[in-house]
Amino acid sequence: MAVTAGAGGRATAAGQAGGSPGPDRVRPVALRHFARLRLRITANGFRGRPYRVGLFVVGLLVGLFLSANGFLLFAVGAAVDRQTQLLIMALGGATLVVGSVLLPLVWFGIDDTLDPARFALLPISRGRLVCGLLVASALGVPAIAVLLATSGLLVPAARHGGPAGMAVQAIGVLLGLALCLAAGRAVTSALATVLRSRRARDLAWVVIALVAALVGPLQLLVVSAAAQADWDRVASVARVIGWTPLGAPYTVGLEMADGRPWAAAKLAVTVVALAGLLWWWSRTLESAMTGATSAAPTRTRGAVGRATASLLPRALPWLRPTPGGAIVAREVRYLWRDAKRRSNMIMVVVIGLFLPVLMLGLGLTGGGTGAGPTVTVGRPDAATPLVVLLMMLFIGAFVASTLANQFGYDGTAYGTHLVVGVPGRVELRARAVAYSVYLLPLLLVVGAVVAVVRGSPTMLPAIWGVLLAAYGAGVAVNLVVSVVAAYPLPDTSNPFALGSGDAVAKSALALGALVLASAAAAPVAVTAAMLGRWSWLVLPVGAGYGLGLAALGVLVGGGLVDQRAPELLAAVTPGR
Repeated sequence: MAVTAGAGGRATAAGQAGGSPGPDRVRPVALRHFARLRLRITANGFRGRPYRVGLFVVGLLVGLFLSANGFLLFAVGAAVDRQTQLLIMALGGATLVVGSVLLPLVWFGIDDTLDPARFALLPISRGRLVCGLLVASALGVPAIAVLLATSGLLVPAARHGGPAGMAVQAIGVLLGLALCLAAGRAVTSALATVLRSRRARDLAWVVIALVAALVGPLQLLVVSAAAQADWDRVASVARVIGWTPLGAPYTVGLEMADGRPWAAAKLAVTVVALAGLLWWWSRTLESAMTGATSAAPTRTRGAVGRATASLLPRALPWLRPTPGGAIVAREVRYLWRDAKRRSNMIMVVVIGLFLPVLMLGLGLTGGGTGAGPTVTVGRPDAATPLVVLLMMLFIGAFVASTLANQFGYDGTAYGTHLVVGVPGRVELRARAVAYSVYLLPLLLVVGAVVAVVRGSPTMLPAIWGVLLAAYGAGVAVNLVVSVVAAYPLPDTSNPFALGSGDAVAKSALALGALVLASAAAAPVAVTAAMLGRWSWLVLPVGAGYGLGLAALGVLVGGGLVDQRAPELLAAVTPGR
């Protein structure tokens, strides 16, 4: 099917058979053509690709499962009181609309069929293109799942409002689906040029890493908050949300069933919001199709000395333009700018902060003053000093595990170090210093938070001493592991991909390094628990002990690097 321009300036479709299109063969591009194009491309993508069929079936089953749960959640409003119904409909609908905006920001570009850049060279008006893309997006599994889930709203509307209430709510369900689709597409169209950049995609993976690490803590915090919430105040907020585009299409049936005919204005609110989103989408569609970006103004910086000195981070004034200083500067920048390293660091930071706090029962203890029940997991001060110090032993060794495959992040780029001839001890010392720039402040913060949560500020020196000793032991062990057990990372933008099938063996190796580092620093933790009021001595002792172990790891690991540098390069080269 070919697309050409008709006499009236509209885009038209003409059959390819029979030569040039005549007046009897010219027909305008209708919305059904976008739907057929979407279905045709989807079907063509399955030909000769059984794995895609399998993935589609899995996605369809997951979508049906989620939509069934959503249907039951909305349908249960027929059997509960009005306040609970309002909470379910308003907050559930708002979650769908907000989710339809946030998820495309992370996953934009996966569904190429909906990419407006594919229509850049076609003479189709923006209004027709916007409506066509909206119709095509309604044929995806997420849109169908949202429609099935929100159809559960028809059950309470039919029970309390009869056929009229059910009809009004059906209109609200369709408008809500259109609002979700338009919101997601309008935002991704407006930010298309930004989302196509490498930095934005890296930021998306950082968000994923942060959300993944916060799943457990957020679940516990939500349970605690729900147990002590003031539901009357929450219901007041839900009523306000019900008159905004976030909740209006999902609460209109309930309002009409309660004998409030003026609630039909919620449909008008939704229509106005939908029209505004479609207008915004049409205004930003041109930049999304062309992918043009505006050039950022360049800033010229005056000379700050020699070229080598200007490459050193200003935040680290103690660095010098030496081979070791250059490696420190490079690693400090890569740990923040490289997606894989940055995601790993974020996971470590989140787990290092939340794990000890949650184990001590922060925010989940009893004693609430509200009418609702409280969740009691434990008292922060119930743990003995030895238990707390052993916990710090684990945290310190775990944080150092980020060094376990440091050469794997470099891949073939490590060959430049071999060509230059960087000594192994200089290499490992500089890398350990660069990681410590980020990790040592984290350990100090973790120790302070644990001491405050437990209500024992006098234990802070002992906690810091154990953390530093465990971190030094972990650095020593993982520096050696990073040389003798290095493995390549896949050449992909996914920072969580491992790339090979021996994940179990690599996990066992990391666990063994964690146990060995904890055992090496265990004498410091036991001594700290026995000293009592003299436990403040553990801070200088632990710091010196950890520094000595780290120096030993640099000495041993550096010698191994000098002996087997070519083998190390081959081990971290992808595809070998």
